[in-house]
Amino acid sequence: MKTEPGYEAEGLQNSINKNMAQEINTRPCCGTCHANDILQSLNISRQSGVFTDVTLLVDDKMFPCHRVVLSSKSPYFRAMFSNSLKETNLNNVTLRDVSASTLGLVLDFMYEGKLALQEDNVQDVLQVSDLLNICSLRDQCVKFIDGQLDPSNCVGIMKFADMFSIPSLSEKSKKLMLEGFVEVSCHEEFLQLSKEELIEYLSNDDLVVNREEFVFEAVMRWVKEDKSMERKALRDLLEHVRLPLLDPAYFLEKVETDKTIQGCPDCFPLLHEARMYHILGNRLNSVRVRPRRFMDLSELIIIIGGYDEKGVLKLPYIDSYDPKRGQWTALSGVPGYTKSEPAVCTLKNNIYMSGGHINSHHVWMLNAHINSWVKVALLNTGRWRHGMVALKGQIYCVGGFDGLKRLNTVERYNSFTNVWSQVAPMLEAVSSAAVVSCTNKLYVIGGSVADNTSTDTVQCYDPEENTWKVLTPAPFSREHISGVELDGTIYVVGGLMSAVFSYSPAADTWSEAAALPGPLESCGLTVCGGKIYIMGGRDENGKGTDRSLVFDPTTKTLSEVRALLRGTSHHGCVTILQRLRT
Repeated sequence: MKTEPGYEAEGLQNSINKNMAQEINTRPCCGTCHANDILQSLNISRQSGVFTDVTLLVDDKMFPCHRVVLSSKSPYFRAMFSNSLKETNLNNVTLRDVSASTLGLVLDFMYEGKLALQEDNVQDVLQVSDLLNICSLRDQCVKFIDGQLDPSNCVGIMKFADMFSIPSLSEKSKKLMLEGFVEVSCHEEFLQLSKEELIEYLSNDDLVVNREEFVFEAVMRWVKEDKSMERKALRDLLEHVRLPLLDPAYFLEKVETDKTIQGCPDCFPLLHEARMYHILGNRLNSVRVRPRRFMDLSELIIIIGGYDEKGVLKLPYIDSYDPKRGQWTALSGVPGYTKSEPAVCTLKNNIYMSGGHINSHHVWMLNAHINSWVKVALLNTGRWRHGMVALKGQIYCVGGFDGLKRLNTVERYNSFTNVWSQVAPMLEAVSSAAVVSCTNKLYVIGGSVADNTSTDTVQCYDPEENTWKVLTPAPFSREHISGVELDGTIYVVGGLMSAVFSYSPAADTWSEAAALPGPLESCGLTVCGGKIYIMGGRDENGKGTDRSLVFDPTTKTLSEVRALLRGTSHHGCVTILQRLRT
Protein backbone atom coordinates (compact mmCIF):
# COMPACT_ATOMS: atom_id res chain seq x y z
CA MET A 1 0.00 0.00 0.00
CA LYS A 2 1.25 3.38 -0.89
CA THR A 3 1.84 5.69 1.98
CA GLU A 4 1.53 9.43 2.21
CA PRO A 5 4.74 11.37 1.93
CA GLY A 6 6.26 11.89 5.36
CA TYR A 7 4.33 9.09 6.97
CA GLU A 8 7.37 6.78 7.09
CA ALA A 9 9.48 9.42 8.74
CA GLU A 10 6.77 10.16 11.27
CA GLY A 11 6.47 6.45 12.16
CA LEU A 12 10.22 6.20 12.64
CA GLN A 13 10.18 9.19 14.96
CA ASN A 14 7.35 7.69 16.99
CA SER A 15 9.29 4.47 17.29
CA ILE A 16 12.36 6.35 18.49
CA ASN A 17 10.30 8.33 21.00
CA LYS A 18 8.75 5.13 22.32
CA ASN A 19 12.14 3.49 22.80
CA MET A 20 13.44 6.59 24.55
CA ALA A 21 10.44 6.54 26.87
CA GLN A 22 11.17 2.92 27.72
CA GLU A 23 14.83 3.76 28.36
CA ILE A 24 13.89 6.66 30.60
CA ASN A 25 11.47 4.51 32.57
CA THR A 26 14.18 1.90 33.29
CA ARG A 27 16.94 4.37 34.08
CA PRO A 28 18.04 4.37 37.79
CA CYS A 29 16.75 7.30 39.76
CA CYS A 30 20.27 8.25 41.03
CA GLY A 31 23.94 7.29 41.01
CA THR A 32 23.69 5.63 44.42
CA CYS A 33 20.93 3.29 43.29
CA HIS A 34 22.93 2.49 40.20
CA ALA A 35 26.00 1.66 42.30
CA ASN A 36 23.92 -0.49 44.62
CA ASP A 37 22.53 -2.40 41.66
CA ILE A 38 26.04 -3.08 40.43
CA LEU A 39 27.22 -4.22 43.87
CA GLN A 40 24.19 -6.47 44.26
CA SER A 41 24.93 -8.00 40.88
CA LEU A 42 28.57 -8.45 41.81
CA ASN A 43 27.56 -10.04 45.13
CA ILE A 44 25.32 -12.49 43.25
CA SER A 45 28.25 -13.21 40.96
CA ARG A 46 30.52 -13.71 44.00
CA GLN A 47 28.09 -16.11 45.63
CA SER A 48 27.78 -17.98 42.32
CA GLY A 49 31.51 -17.90 41.63
CA VAL A 50 30.96 -16.06 38.36
CA PHE A 51 33.51 -13.53 36.97
CA THR A 52 35.59 -13.79 40.17
CA ASP A 53 39.35 -13.43 39.91
CA VAL A 54 40.65 -14.28 43.39
CA THR A 55 39.70 -16.76 46.10
CA LEU A 56 40.11 -16.10 49.83
CA LEU A 57 40.85 -19.20 51.86
CA VAL A 58 39.82 -19.37 55.54
CA ASP A 59 39.58 -22.55 57.60
CA ASP A 60 39.60 -24.69 54.41
CA LYS A 61 36.62 -22.72 53.12
CA MET A 62 36.79 -20.83 49.82
CA PHE A 63 35.37 -17.36 49.17
CA PRO A 64 35.52 -16.42 45.47
CA CYS A 65 35.76 -12.61 45.18
CA HIS A 66 36.50 -9.74 42.83
CA ARG A 67 39.81 -7.97 43.34
CA VAL A 68 38.33 -4.65 42.29
CA VAL A 69 35.62 -4.80 44.99
CA LEU A 70 38.02 -5.92 47.71
CA SER A 71 40.50 -3.20 46.74
CA SER A 72 37.85 -0.47 46.67
CA LYS A 73 36.70 -1.17 50.24
CA SER A 74 39.91 -2.30 51.95
CA PRO A 75 43.33 -0.57 51.89
CA TYR A 76 44.70 -3.91 53.08
CA PHE A 77 43.63 -5.66 49.85
CA ARG A 78 44.46 -2.60 47.73
CA ALA A 79 48.05 -2.76 48.94
CA MET A 80 48.13 -6.54 48.46
CA PHE A 81 46.90 -6.49 44.88
CA SER A 82 48.66 -3.36 43.65
CA ASN A 83 52.15 -3.78 45.11
CA SER A 84 54.85 -6.32 44.39
CA LEU A 85 53.68 -8.79 46.99
CA LYS A 86 53.61 -12.50 46.44
CA GLU A 87 49.79 -12.42 46.71
CA THR A 88 49.48 -9.90 43.87
CA ASN A 89 49.23 -12.50 41.13
CA LEU A 90 48.02 -15.45 43.18
CA ASN A 91 44.58 -16.85 42.50
CA ASN A 92 44.22 -18.07 46.12
CA VAL A 93 44.99 -15.93 49.18
CA THR A 94 44.96 -17.44 52.67
CA LEU A 95 43.81 -15.26 55.58
CA ARG A 96 44.87 -16.22 59.09
CA ASP A 97 43.36 -15.38 62.49
CA VAL A 98 39.96 -14.94 60.82
CA SER A 99 36.95 -17.24 61.14
CA ALA A 100 35.00 -18.24 58.05
CA SER A 101 31.68 -17.09 59.48
CA THR A 102 33.06 -13.64 60.33
CA LEU A 103 34.71 -13.21 56.93
CA GLY A 104 31.39 -14.08 55.29
CA LEU A 105 29.69 -11.27 57.20
CA VAL A 106 32.45 -8.81 56.32
CA LEU A 107 32.29 -9.71 52.62
CA ASP A 108 28.54 -9.13 52.64
CA PHE A 109 29.25 -5.66 54.04
CA MET A 110 31.93 -4.94 51.46
CA TYR A 111 29.62 -5.89 48.59
CA GLU A 112 26.29 -4.56 49.86
CA GLY A 113 27.14 -2.18 52.73
CA LYS A 114 24.86 -4.07 55.12
CA LEU A 115 25.66 -6.14 58.18
CA ALA A 116 23.50 -7.25 61.09
CA LEU A 117 25.75 -6.64 64.12
CA GLN A 118 24.93 -8.64 67.24
CA GLU A 119 26.51 -9.03 70.65
CA ASP A 120 27.93 -12.44 69.71
CA ASN A 121 29.63 -11.29 66.49
CA VAL A 122 30.54 -7.62 66.90
CA GLN A 123 33.97 -8.14 68.49
CA ASP A 124 35.01 -10.66 65.80
CA VAL A 125 33.76 -8.33 63.07
CA LEU A 126 35.65 -5.40 64.58
CA GLN A 127 38.80 -7.50 64.75
CA VAL A 128 38.55 -8.38 61.03
CA SER A 129 37.62 -4.82 60.04
CA ASP A 130 40.67 -3.64 61.95
CA LEU A 131 42.86 -6.20 60.16
CA LEU A 132 41.51 -5.26 56.72
CA ASN A 133 41.45 -1.55 57.62
CA ILE A 134 37.76 -1.10 56.75
CA CYS A 135 37.23 2.12 58.70
CA SER A 136 33.49 2.52 58.11
CA LEU A 137 32.77 -0.98 59.41
CA ARG A 138 35.14 -0.53 62.33
CA ASP A 139 33.33 2.68 63.29
CA GLN A 140 29.96 0.92 63.17
CA CYS A 141 31.28 -1.81 65.44
CA VAL A 142 32.63 0.75 67.93
CA LYS A 143 29.28 2.55 67.94
CA PHE A 144 27.43 -0.73 68.53
CA ILE A 145 29.73 -1.74 71.42
CA ASP A 146 29.43 1.73 72.91
CA GLY A 147 25.67 1.29 73.06
CA GLN A 148 26.03 -2.04 74.87
CA LEU A 149 28.35 -0.70 77.59
CA ASP A 150 27.14 -1.29 81.17
CA PRO A 151 28.63 -2.16 84.60
CA SER A 152 28.56 -5.90 83.86
CA ASN A 153 30.80 -5.71 80.78
CA CYS A 154 32.81 -2.49 81.04
CA VAL A 155 35.96 -4.30 82.21
CA GLY A 156 35.98 -6.63 79.22
CA ILE A 157 35.16 -3.81 76.81
CA MET A 158 37.92 -1.68 78.31
CA LYS A 159 40.47 -4.44 77.71
CA PHE A 160 39.16 -4.97 74.18
CA ALA A 161 39.30 -1.24 73.43
CA ASP A 162 42.88 -1.02 74.71
CA MET A 163 43.87 -4.02 72.59
CA PHE A 164 42.57 -2.40 69.40
CA SER A 165 43.54 1.18 70.30
CA ILE A 166 40.05 2.66 70.53
CA PRO A 167 40.65 5.63 72.90
CA SER A 168 37.06 6.86 72.99
CA LEU A 169 35.68 3.47 73.99
CA SER A 170 38.50 2.84 76.47
CA GLU A 171 37.97 6.19 78.19
CA LYS A 172 34.21 5.68 78.38
CA SER A 173 34.74 2.21 79.89
CA LYS A 174 37.16 3.58 82.49
CA LYS A 175 34.77 6.41 83.30
CA LEU A 176 32.00 3.89 83.93
CA MET A 177 34.42 1.88 86.09
CA LEU A 178 35.02 4.95 88.25
CA GLU A 179 31.42 6.12 88.39
CA GLY A 180 29.85 2.69 88.91
CA PHE A 181 32.63 1.06 90.93
CA VAL A 182 30.34 -0.38 93.59
CA GLU A 183 28.17 -2.18 91.03
CA VAL A 184 31.04 -3.05 88.68
CA SER A 185 32.95 -4.73 91.51
CA CYS A 186 30.06 -7.14 92.06
CA HIS A 187 30.27 -8.60 88.53
CA GLU A 188 32.44 -11.48 87.39
CA GLU A 189 34.47 -9.40 84.95
CA PHE A 190 35.81 -7.27 87.81
CA LEU A 191 37.89 -10.26 88.92
CA GLN A 192 39.67 -10.21 85.54
CA LEU A 193 41.41 -6.92 86.32
CA SER A 194 45.16 -7.18 86.82
CA LYS A 195 46.62 -6.01 90.11
CA GLU A 196 48.09 -2.95 88.39
CA GLU A 197 44.75 -2.07 86.78
CA LEU A 198 42.92 -2.40 90.10
CA ILE A 199 45.49 -0.21 91.87
CA GLU A 200 44.92 2.45 89.22
CA TYR A 201 41.28 2.70 90.32
CA LEU A 202 41.91 2.31 94.06
CA SER A 203 44.38 5.20 94.02
CA ASN A 204 42.01 7.52 92.16
CA ASP A 205 40.38 10.27 94.25
CA ASP A 206 37.51 10.37 91.74
CA LEU A 207 36.42 6.80 92.50
CA VAL A 208 32.69 7.21 93.14
CA VAL A 209 32.01 5.62 96.53
CA ASN A 210 30.33 7.28 99.46
CA ARG A 211 32.04 4.99 101.98
CA GLU A 212 35.45 3.33 101.95
CA GLU A 213 33.91 0.06 103.15
CA PHE A 214 32.82 -0.63 99.55
CA VAL A 215 36.43 -0.33 98.37
CA PHE A 216 37.72 -2.70 101.03
CA GLU A 217 35.09 -5.32 100.21
CA ALA A 218 35.86 -5.10 96.48
CA VAL A 219 39.56 -5.64 97.16
CA MET A 220 38.92 -8.66 99.34
CA ARG A 221 36.66 -10.23 96.67
CA TRP A 222 39.41 -9.77 94.11
CA VAL A 223 42.14 -11.12 96.39
CA LYS A 224 40.22 -14.21 97.46
CA GLU A 225 39.39 -15.14 93.86
CA ASP A 226 43.01 -16.16 93.16
CA LYS A 227 44.46 -18.02 96.14
CA SER A 228 47.94 -18.09 94.58
CA MET A 229 48.02 -14.27 94.52
CA GLU A 230 46.53 -13.62 97.95
CA ARG A 231 49.57 -12.68 99.98
CA LYS A 232 51.57 -11.26 97.09
CA ALA A 233 48.86 -8.79 96.07
CA LEU A 234 47.12 -8.05 99.37
CA ARG A 235 49.70 -5.65 100.82
CA ASP A 236 50.01 -3.70 97.56
CA LEU A 237 46.23 -3.36 97.25
CA LEU A 238 45.46 -2.50 100.88
CA GLU A 239 48.02 0.28 100.68
CA HIS A 240 45.53 2.07 98.43
CA VAL A 241 42.48 1.37 100.62
CA ARG A 242 41.89 4.23 103.05
CA LEU A 243 41.66 2.06 106.14
CA PRO A 244 41.70 4.99 108.61
CA LEU A 245 38.46 6.24 107.02
CA LEU A 246 36.59 2.99 107.72
CA ASP A 247 34.05 3.08 110.51
CA PRO A 248 35.95 2.00 113.66
CA ALA A 249 33.43 -0.75 114.46
CA TYR A 250 33.63 -2.05 110.90
CA PHE A 251 37.43 -1.96 111.03
CA LEU A 252 37.45 -3.99 114.24
CA GLU A 253 34.86 -6.53 113.08
CA LYS A 254 35.69 -6.99 109.38
CA VAL A 255 39.32 -5.98 108.91
CA GLU A 256 41.19 -6.84 112.09
CA THR A 257 39.68 -10.34 112.24
CA ASP A 258 39.93 -11.25 108.55
CA LYS A 259 41.91 -14.49 108.27
CA THR A 260 43.49 -13.58 104.94
CA ILE A 261 44.80 -10.29 106.36
CA GLN A 262 45.93 -11.92 109.58
CA GLY A 263 47.93 -14.38 107.48
CA CYS A 264 49.83 -11.56 105.78
CA PRO A 265 52.33 -9.91 108.18
CA ASP A 266 53.22 -7.33 105.51
CA CYS A 267 49.77 -5.80 106.10
CA PHE A 268 50.30 -5.25 109.82
CA PRO A 269 51.87 -1.75 109.49
CA LEU A 270 48.78 -0.61 107.58
CA LEU A 271 46.53 -2.04 110.31
CA HIS A 272 48.64 -0.35 112.97
CA GLU A 273 48.40 3.00 111.17
CA ALA A 274 44.60 2.76 111.02
CA ARG A 275 44.41 1.54 114.61
CA MET A 276 46.45 4.50 115.88
CA TYR A 277 44.27 6.85 113.88
CA HIS A 278 41.07 5.39 115.33
CA ILE A 279 42.27 5.01 118.92
CA LEU A 280 44.77 7.84 119.45
CA GLY A 281 43.62 10.18 116.72
CA ASN A 282 47.11 10.42 115.22
CA ARG A 283 46.90 13.02 112.48
CA LEU A 284 48.31 11.57 109.26
CA ASN A 285 49.02 13.79 106.29
CA SER A 286 48.89 10.84 103.91
CA VAL A 287 46.53 9.93 101.09
CA ARG A 288 44.93 7.22 103.26
CA VAL A 289 43.22 9.81 105.45
CA ARG A 290 42.03 12.03 102.60
CA PRO A 291 38.39 11.47 101.68
CA ARG A 292 37.72 10.62 98.08
CA ARG A 293 35.93 13.27 96.09
CA PHE A 294 32.49 11.63 96.21
CA MET A 295 32.57 10.24 99.75
CA ASP A 296 30.12 11.48 102.34
CA LEU A 297 33.19 12.70 104.24
CA SER A 298 34.89 15.97 103.46
CA GLU A 299 37.95 17.82 104.76
CA LEU A 300 37.07 21.25 106.12
CA ILE A 301 39.44 24.10 106.97
CA ILE A 302 38.56 25.88 110.21
CA ILE A 303 39.53 29.52 110.85
CA ILE A 304 39.36 30.61 114.52
CA GLY A 305 39.45 34.14 115.91
CA GLY A 306 42.34 36.48 115.10
CA TYR A 307 42.58 40.19 114.38
CA ASP A 308 40.53 42.14 111.85
CA GLU A 309 41.90 43.77 108.70
CA LYS A 310 43.24 46.80 110.61
CA GLY A 311 44.76 44.69 113.36
CA VAL A 312 42.66 46.38 116.03
CA LEU A 313 39.59 44.27 116.78
CA LYS A 314 39.73 40.69 118.00
CA LEU A 315 37.35 38.58 115.94
CA PRO A 316 34.75 36.33 117.64
CA TYR A 317 34.14 34.25 114.50
CA ILE A 318 34.79 30.63 113.65
CA ASP A 319 34.34 29.81 109.96
CA SER A 320 34.71 26.55 108.04
CA TYR A 321 35.76 26.28 104.40
CA ASP A 322 35.02 23.30 102.15
CA PRO A 323 37.61 23.32 99.30
CA LYS A 324 35.60 20.82 97.26
CA ARG A 325 32.64 23.19 97.02
CA GLY A 326 34.39 26.49 97.59
CA GLN A 327 31.92 27.33 100.36
CA TRP A 328 32.31 29.09 103.71
CA THR A 329 30.04 28.29 106.69
CA ALA A 330 29.82 29.92 110.13
CA LEU A 331 30.26 27.67 113.19
CA SER A 332 29.83 28.27 116.94
CA GLY A 333 31.55 31.47 118.03
CA VAL A 334 34.77 31.61 120.04
CA PRO A 335 33.89 30.58 123.62
CA GLY A 336 34.12 32.95 126.55
CA TYR A 337 35.77 35.93 124.89
CA THR A 338 37.45 36.95 121.67
CA LYS A 339 41.00 35.76 121.09
CA SER A 340 44.03 36.62 119.02
CA GLU A 341 47.00 34.38 118.29
CA PRO A 342 45.36 31.33 119.86
CA ALA A 343 47.22 28.03 119.70
CA VAL A 344 45.10 25.36 117.98
CA CYS A 345 45.47 21.74 116.92
CA THR A 346 43.31 18.69 116.26
CA LEU A 347 43.14 15.35 118.07
CA LYS A 348 40.64 12.59 117.22
CA ASN A 349 39.03 15.06 114.83
CA ASN A 350 38.25 17.49 117.66
CA ILE A 351 39.75 20.99 117.79
CA TYR A 352 41.72 22.09 120.86
CA MET A 353 42.42 25.77 121.51
CA SER A 354 44.47 27.52 124.18
CA GLY A 355 45.86 30.99 124.76
CA GLY A 356 44.41 33.94 122.89
CA HIS A 357 45.52 36.54 125.44
CA ILE A 358 48.33 37.07 127.95
CA ASN A 359 48.74 34.55 130.79
CA SER A 360 45.82 32.36 129.71
CA HIS A 361 45.41 28.94 131.38
CA HIS A 362 42.17 27.99 129.65
CA VAL A 363 41.93 25.16 127.11
CA TRP A 364 38.81 24.50 125.06
CA MET A 365 37.77 21.60 122.89
CA LEU A 366 35.37 21.91 119.96
CA ASN A 367 33.52 18.66 119.33
CA ALA A 368 33.28 18.86 115.55
CA HIS A 369 30.48 16.29 115.38
CA ILE A 370 28.03 18.35 117.43
CA ASN A 371 29.66 21.77 116.89
CA SER A 372 29.89 22.47 120.62
CA TRP A 373 32.72 23.78 122.84
CA VAL A 374 33.67 22.28 126.22
CA LYS A 375 36.40 23.20 128.68
CA VAL A 376 39.17 20.72 129.47
CA ALA A 377 41.87 20.83 132.18
CA LEU A 378 43.72 24.11 132.72
CA LEU A 379 47.33 24.58 131.67
CA ASN A 380 49.87 24.51 134.49
CA THR A 381 51.47 27.67 133.10
CA GLY A 382 49.56 30.60 131.65
CA ARG A 383 50.89 31.28 128.18
CA TRP A 384 50.24 33.21 124.95
CA ARG A 385 51.82 33.12 121.50
CA HIS A 386 52.78 29.52 122.10
CA GLY A 387 52.49 26.49 119.83
CA MET A 388 50.21 23.50 120.24
CA VAL A 389 50.39 20.20 118.31
CA ALA A 390 49.21 16.61 118.59
CA LEU A 391 51.88 13.93 118.68
CA LYS A 392 51.32 10.20 119.19
CA GLY A 393 47.84 10.70 120.61
CA GLN A 394 48.75 13.48 123.05
CA ILE A 395 48.78 17.30 122.86
CA TYR A 396 51.86 19.43 123.51
CA CYS A 397 51.82 23.13 124.46
CA VAL A 398 55.22 24.62 123.70
CA GLY A 399 56.90 27.86 124.82
CA GLY A 400 55.07 31.18 124.49
CA PHE A 401 54.98 34.42 126.45
CA ASP A 402 53.61 35.02 129.95
CA GLY A 403 53.56 38.84 129.81
CA LEU A 404 57.09 39.19 131.21
CA LYS A 405 59.31 36.68 129.49
CA ARG A 406 59.52 34.00 126.79
CA LEU A 407 58.95 30.49 128.06
CA ASN A 408 60.94 27.31 127.50
CA THR A 409 58.45 25.09 129.36
CA VAL A 410 56.47 22.35 127.60
CA GLU A 411 53.28 20.63 128.78
CA ARG A 412 51.69 17.40 127.53
CA TYR A 413 47.95 16.62 127.69
CA ASN A 414 46.45 13.15 128.06
CA SER A 415 42.87 13.23 126.78
CA PHE A 416 42.01 9.95 128.56
CA THR A 417 42.92 11.31 132.02
CA ASN A 418 42.28 15.02 131.25
CA VAL A 419 45.62 15.95 132.82
CA TRP A 420 48.45 18.26 131.77
CA SER A 421 51.97 17.27 132.84
CA GLN A 422 55.40 18.83 132.38
CA VAL A 423 58.00 17.34 130.03
CA ALA A 424 61.61 18.33 129.37
CA PRO A 425 61.94 22.10 128.66
CA MET A 426 63.23 23.48 125.39
CA LEU A 427 66.89 24.41 125.04
CA GLU A 428 65.92 27.96 124.09
CA ALA A 429 62.82 29.89 125.21
CA VAL A 430 60.77 31.18 122.27
CA SER A 431 57.36 32.59 121.40
CA SER A 432 55.56 32.99 118.05
CA ALA A 433 57.58 30.08 116.63
CA ALA A 434 56.51 27.42 114.13
CA VAL A 435 55.68 24.25 116.09
CA VAL A 436 55.20 21.08 114.04
CA SER A 437 54.95 17.34 114.69
CA CYS A 438 56.66 15.20 112.08
CA THR A 439 58.08 11.65 111.95
CA ASN A 440 57.00 11.06 115.60
CA LYS A 441 59.02 14.02 116.83
CA LEU A 442 58.25 17.64 117.69
CA TYR A 443 60.01 20.52 115.91
CA VAL A 444 60.20 24.14 117.09
CA ILE A 445 61.48 26.45 114.35
CA GLY A 446 62.60 30.06 114.83
CA GLY A 447 60.50 32.39 116.96
CA SER A 448 61.04 35.42 119.16
CA VAL A 449 63.67 35.21 121.92
CA ALA A 450 63.40 38.85 123.07
CA ASP A 451 61.71 42.06 121.99
CA ASN A 452 62.67 42.72 118.36
CA THR A 453 64.98 39.71 118.37
CA SER A 454 64.29 36.45 116.56
CA THR A 455 66.20 33.19 116.19
CA ASP A 456 66.99 30.72 113.41
CA THR A 457 67.31 27.80 115.85
CA VAL A 458 65.58 24.50 115.08
CA GLN A 459 64.85 22.49 118.23
CA CYS A 460 63.71 18.86 118.07
CA TYR A 461 61.99 16.90 120.87
CA ASP A 462 61.97 13.08 121.06
CA PRO A 463 58.98 11.96 123.19
CA GLU A 464 60.47 8.48 123.65
CA GLU A 465 63.68 9.87 125.17
CA ASN A 466 62.12 13.06 126.62
CA THR A 467 65.10 14.99 125.27
CA TRP A 468 65.75 17.99 123.02
CA LYS A 469 68.49 18.62 120.49
CA VAL A 470 69.39 21.41 118.06
CA LEU A 471 69.38 20.73 114.31
CA THR A 472 70.57 22.63 111.23
CA PRO A 473 69.50 26.29 111.59
CA ALA A 474 66.73 27.67 109.42
CA PRO A 475 67.75 29.99 106.55
CA PHE A 476 65.87 32.78 108.33
CA SER A 477 65.51 34.35 111.79
CA ARG A 478 61.81 35.17 112.12
CA GLU A 479 58.83 35.24 114.43
CA HIS A 480 55.08 35.06 113.69
CA ILE A 481 55.71 32.05 111.47
CA SER A 482 53.58 28.94 110.92
CA GLY A 483 54.52 25.39 109.98
CA VAL A 484 52.85 22.18 108.78
CA GLU A 485 53.96 18.67 107.85
CA LEU A 486 53.12 16.92 104.59
CA ASP A 487 54.54 13.58 103.43
CA GLY A 488 57.45 13.73 105.86
CA THR A 489 58.47 17.30 104.98
CA ILE A 490 57.93 20.44 107.07
CA TYR A 491 56.80 23.65 105.33
CA VAL A 492 57.15 27.11 106.92
CA VAL A 493 55.46 30.38 105.95
CA GLY A 494 55.27 33.81 107.62
CA GLY A 495 57.64 36.22 109.32
CA LEU A 496 57.03 38.72 106.50
CA MET A 497 58.94 36.37 104.16
CA SER A 498 58.00 36.16 100.49
CA ALA A 499 58.67 32.44 100.17
CA VAL A 500 57.57 29.03 101.36
CA PHE A 501 60.49 27.16 102.93
CA SER A 502 60.72 23.39 103.30
CA TYR A 503 62.72 21.30 105.75
CA SER A 504 63.54 17.59 105.41
CA PRO A 505 63.94 15.97 108.84
CA ALA A 506 65.43 12.88 107.21
CA ALA A 507 68.23 14.85 105.56
CA ASP A 508 68.28 17.77 108.06
CA THR A 509 68.33 20.22 105.14
CA TRP A 510 66.43 23.37 104.13
CA SER A 511 65.33 24.66 100.74
CA GLU A 512 63.02 27.26 99.23
CA ALA A 513 59.85 25.53 97.97
CA ALA A 514 57.95 28.38 96.31
CA ALA A 515 57.74 32.16 95.98
CA LEU A 516 54.76 34.04 97.42
CA PRO A 517 53.06 37.02 95.74
CA GLY A 518 54.24 39.17 98.65
CA PRO A 519 55.47 39.02 102.26
CA LEU A 520 53.15 37.58 104.90
CA GLU A 521 53.18 36.98 108.63
CA SER A 522 50.78 35.49 111.19
CA CYS A 523 48.89 33.62 108.48
CA GLY A 524 46.91 30.42 108.84
CA LEU A 525 48.64 27.30 107.53
CA THR A 526 47.08 23.85 107.15
CA VAL A 527 47.11 20.76 104.95
CA CYS A 528 43.94 19.78 103.10
CA GLY A 529 43.56 17.36 100.20
CA GLY A 530 47.31 16.82 99.99
CA LYS A 531 47.96 20.53 99.46
CA ILE A 532 49.07 23.37 101.71
CA TYR A 533 46.60 26.19 102.29
CA ILE A 534 47.92 29.63 103.27
CA MET A 535 44.94 31.51 104.71
CA GLY A 536 44.91 35.23 105.39
CA GLY A 537 47.78 36.85 107.28
CA ARG A 538 49.23 40.34 107.55
CA ASP A 539 51.25 42.06 104.82
CA GLU A 540 54.26 44.42 105.09
CA ASN A 541 51.88 47.35 105.67
CA GLY A 542 50.35 45.71 108.71
CA LYS A 543 47.07 45.08 106.91
CA GLY A 544 45.19 41.83 107.34
CA THR A 545 44.33 40.09 104.08
CA ASP A 546 41.46 37.82 103.08
CA ARG A 547 43.60 36.12 100.43
CA SER A 548 43.79 32.30 100.29
CA LEU A 549 46.69 30.61 98.53
CA VAL A 550 47.24 26.92 97.79
CA PHE A 551 50.66 25.34 97.32
CA ASP A 552 50.93 21.91 95.68
CA PRO A 553 54.30 20.34 96.58
CA THR A 554 54.00 17.69 93.86
CA THR A 555 53.77 20.24 91.05
CA LYS A 556 55.54 23.11 92.84
CA THR A 557 52.67 25.41 91.86
CA LEU A 558 50.99 28.18 93.83
CA SER A 559 47.41 29.21 93.05
CA GLU A 560 44.66 31.33 94.58
CA VAL A 561 41.27 30.05 95.78
CA ARG A 562 38.16 31.64 97.25
CA ALA A 563 38.98 34.39 99.74
CA LEU A 564 38.22 34.34 103.46
CA LEU A 565 35.03 36.01 104.61
CA ARG A 566 37.07 38.92 105.95
CA GLY A 567 40.63 40.17 106.27
CA THR A 568 42.16 38.13 109.12
CA SER A 569 45.55 37.65 110.79
CA HIS A 570 46.93 36.05 113.97
CA HIS A 571 44.18 33.38 113.77
CA GLY A 572 43.97 29.66 114.36
CA CYS A 573 43.81 27.39 111.31
CA VAL A 574 43.29 23.60 111.25
CA THR A 575 41.72 20.88 109.09
CA ILE A 576 39.09 18.38 110.25
CA LEU A 577 36.97 15.64 108.70
CA GLN A 578 33.24 16.19 108.56
CA ARG A 579 30.53 13.76 107.46
CA LEU A 580 28.28 15.52 104.99
CA ARG A 581 24.65 15.97 105.92
CA THR A 582 22.05 15.09 103.31
